Amino acid sequence: MKLGIVSAIFDQSSFEEMIDIVAETGLECVEVACWPKGKAERRYAGVSHIDTKNLTAEKAQEILAYCEKKQVEISALAYYPNPLDENLEKRQEVIDHLYTLIDAAKLLGVNLVTTFLGRMPSKSVSENLKEVASVWPPIIQYAEEQEIKIGIENCPMLFTEDEWPGGQNLMTTPSNWRKVFEILDSDNLGINYDPSHFVWQHIDYIEPLYEFKEKLFHVHYKDIKLYPNKLKEVGIMATPLEYMSPKLPGLGDVDWGKYVSALTDIGYNGYTCIEVEDRAYESDYEDVKRSVRQSAHYLRNFV
Repeated sequence: MKLGIVSAIFDQSSFEEMIDIVAETGLECVEVACWPKGKAERRYAGVSHIDTKNLTAEKAQEILAYCEKKQVEISALAYYPNPLDENLEKRQEVIDHLYTLIDAAKLLGVNLVTTFLGRMPSKSVSENLKEVASVWPPIIQYAEEQEIKIGIENCPMLFTEDEWPGGQNLMTTPSNWRKVFEILDSDNLGINYDPSHFVWQHIDYIEPLYEFKEKLFHVHYKDIKLYPNKLKEVGIMATPLEYMSPKLPGLGDVDWGKYVSALTDIGYNGYTCIEVEDRAYESDYEDVKRSVRQSAHYLRNFV
């Protein structure tokens, strides 16, 4: 396994500056944030370290040369929007940009795009599955033609009131995974596995690794801390941030020894990336960098 970082936390750095930080931290890879150029719509989104829409073959070679110089690999190109947005105009903008990531991944020789499946928050699971069957087959077919894999993260995107009640991503549980993989039966569609999202959903985050080992394309390291005193006041139907908080690896409720042990059991030897979203380490940009160093130091006990 190779240990890396999701670049979205380095929102104040250029691509080259970001790669420098990754290299100096002793990390081996980076999942590069590739949102459209413009203002971020939510925390940890909107970061664009590679402008995929305007990427040329020449620029791609410059990027790869810099990565090689610093001995850092690109694990994936990342873009986490809602491809099933109920606003059809916005949905099309998202899908159009997703295609640019597939094209850019081809130019860069990176075989993976990481994203969300999307979800219509006001619709049921069954209604959303029908939408998946309508929207996603052309995207998957294009990815297959370009020999690019798509890894869907299992984050529900159900943290704030504007994402209520269903969230903005359907690929949130093993049950939904089975249904989606039946509809989209492709070797090019898999999972970007983040155990933290299962913790607050009260789902076993170890067992699915064994069942879905052939679909495991990429791995995240982010922790979650549940606050039982808050949970007993608001219950599981509340917006999750009312009773839990994302933390650096080792500061939450994920048992990283058991998690990485399971990864070694199934023979996973791909990319594994730290995802930093801990507000306790955001007093300034230097604090953010320290949080990355701390996370990397901790995870070197396992990876």
